[in-house]
Amino acid sequence: MNKWLLPILFICCGVSGCIKSNSDLQKAKVQAVIDDKIIANYIAANNLTGTALKVNDTTGVYYIIEQPGVGNDLFSSSTLVTLGYTGKLLTTQKVFIATGTTYHPAFQLGQVIVGWQLGIPKIKKGGIVRLLIPSRDAYGAYAQPQIGLPANAVLDFEIQLYNIQN
Repeated sequence: MNKWLLPILFICCGVSGCIKSNSDLQKAKVQAVIDDKIIANYIAANNLTGTALKVNDTTGVYYIIEQPGVGNDLFSSSTLVTLGYTGKLLTTQKVFIATGTTYHPAFQLGQVIVGWQLGIPKIKKGGIVRLLIPSRDAYGAYAQPQIGLPANAVLDFEIQLYNIQN
């Protein structure tokens, strides 16, 4: 009997692991539909239909170029970008983070949220872009209490690109 107990235990653990990941995947798909609807409704309600462009077909990130900027810098995951930004919850427009007028942090592009990785390269040095980011391309189902974000937060960022270093 003992020789069958261990294989049965492994099978049960494997099946339960699959059930959990399928459940998480299903939750993520449901949340993606909710987020996409929130962004589509916001774009329609604020007459941004001709202005807000989708980054690509595989994400839900939209961008609005307010100033294109100048230059011909290329972006990679190791590119260092110096930014000024304001982040709001899209649903309430409540500001949860903002840089001041004198402090502009620098980030390696590959180490920021996916929405920024996709949207910042749409502008050049001196440019300003507005990004509407679904939760899956931001912090997902993970609340960020240190900055006042709930889980599954849909975000609205205005970002100015001050400098680019490769």
